[in-house]
Amino acid sequence: MLADLDIRTEAMPAEMRLLLDDYPRDSWEDHPGFHEKTRNWLGAHRSFRRLADLVRGDTEDYLDRKLDPDDFAERLSWLGNVLVGNLHGHHHWEDRSYFPELSAADPRFDAGLGILEQDHAVLDGVLHGFSGTANRAIKLVQLDEAQAREEAGRLQPVAETIEKLLDRHLGDEEDLAVPIILHHRLRG
Repeated sequence: MLADLDIRTEAMPAEMRLLLDDYPRDSWEDHPGFHEKTRNWLGAHRSFRRLADLVRGDTEDYLDRKLDPDDFAERLSWLGNVLVGNLHGHHHWEDRSYFPELSAADPRFDAGLGILEQDHAVLDGVLHGFSGTANRAIKLVQLDEAQAREEAGRLQPVAETIEKLLDRHLGDEEDLAVPIILHHRLRG
């Protein structure tokens, strides 16, 4: 499943991050153009990173027999659903509302937009595969624990891929969007 995906590993090209030199990450919180909406958007990104970390960690703990099978199934069901559902909703909102606003404010955003949208498409594919594998693992916990562990063994690299993809994508998205928001005093 993962071998067929074109997962970007390199950073956003430097020409797409020009404003980041003028608005480095460590200055964002103190900038007068940094408002609650941007803080909430970054908070959503932190929660996605944390959820991905929890899902991967729980899967590894289950495989290492550090997490009870029923606890694993319950946590995977809940955390996986929150992660997948919220990511889909978040990316839909970005694609339909947030990104067009940034694009209208500054054409420099358009240079990176194609890359971010491609990341969204790749992530959708990974999340689809994750959902199927996670659902099988959850069901198998009740039916055949040995098979559940095999399915969790297939789930672990997918969960790890989600974590890596989110780290790359969200970091680049933030480095591209927040300087534009600050520069143009958007989202106030």
